[in-house]
Amino acid sequence: MSESTETVENRSEIVFLYDAVDANPNGNPLSGSNRPRIDPQTQQAIVTDVRLKRYLRDQLDDDGHGVYIRNVQEEGEQFTRADLLEDRLKAVDPDDYDLDDNEGAEQFREDVFGEYLDESADVRYFGATMSVDTDNAYAKHLPDHFTGPVQFSPGKTIHAVNENEEYDSLTSVIATQEGKEQGGFDLDDHRIQYGLIRFHGLVDEHGAADTNLTREDVERLDTLCWRAIKNQTISRSKVGQEPRLYCRVEYGEESYHLGGLDKDLTLDEDASKDHDELRNIRDLTLDIDDFVDRLSNASDQIERVRVIASDVLEVSYEGDSGGPELLYDGLRDAVGSDRVDVVNVYEEHAETLPSSSDD
Repeated sequence: MSESTETVENRSEIVFLYDAVDANPNGNPLSGSNRPRIDPQTQQAIVTDVRLKRYLRDQLDDDGHGVYIRNVQEEGEQFTRADLLEDRLKAVDPDDYDLDDNEGAEQFREDVFGEYLDESADVRYFGATMSVDTDNAYAKHLPDHFTGPVQFSPGKTIHAVNENEEYDSLTSVIATQEGKEQGGFDLDDHRIQYGLIRFHGLVDEHGAADTNLTREDVERLDTLCWRAIKNQTISRSKVGQEPRLYCRVEYGEESYHLGGLDKDLTLDEDASKDHDELRNIRDLTLDIDDFVDRLSNASDQIERVRVIASDVLEVSYEGDSGGPELLYDGLRDAVGSDRVDVVNVYEEHAETLPSSSDD
């Protein structure tokens, strides 16, 4: 077994920032008009972890990895969870096993478990509830749920946001016959003007053993998060979102992580516009002093840092302002240049595709 296919042994902490311009990053269907989720006290926009995981699952599916929790209707045909489970387990045929024999039955259980996780990349990451009739030949040999070792907290914008009133009511005037009144109808289309959304994630090495999460799976996250926001935000209300900063800190000490690293990335108020004037990424500067300092103080516990930042992201550090290189240099000074990897999103992505990993 190669090192990349070994089960994860090290905990990782993830910080992921992406922004939204004139978009609805996560509508609330219970609001009646799918308005953006906004904290009523702080006016920060909220994006659930479910929304982020949906982007990641869809990208895994597009990349050719097996995905279990996905849209269950394709080309007008409705698929049940049992159908999807059997689709994941085509290579395991009950007729090939002597299920009346203890050894044969045990081998069948092991093969079902292993094949299901091999063919369900999303379950290896995020877990799943097995809501399938237990009489199903496969389901009764799987646990009732898998707890995902990769978890994200709900994301919030780093600042207060405003809804863009220009989108609140799109009026379409219908031409009518001469002498009659013109008619119109309103289309609710609620969006925020701008928001820089900040997520915190954790990869738990203990949970990884339960879903067979590998080092290769974790390394895939380093391109998956970035590409998912690039590729999966193309619907009408989601377009206008771009990844801005991804950083995964891999620790060397068991059960250790700093926690809350996302909160150490804040707006440099002196170099950024006021919250109600923010309209795009060029209107703000990200203060990284506390972020880098915390990593520096914990450098003995850090194995490596994997990082990528947008070329238009401006950061401030120790009184200087600059682009991504200022961040990268600060991290190299903090934990050592040999432990900082700048992610090449598209080259490394090619190496994580199923066809290349099977070679």
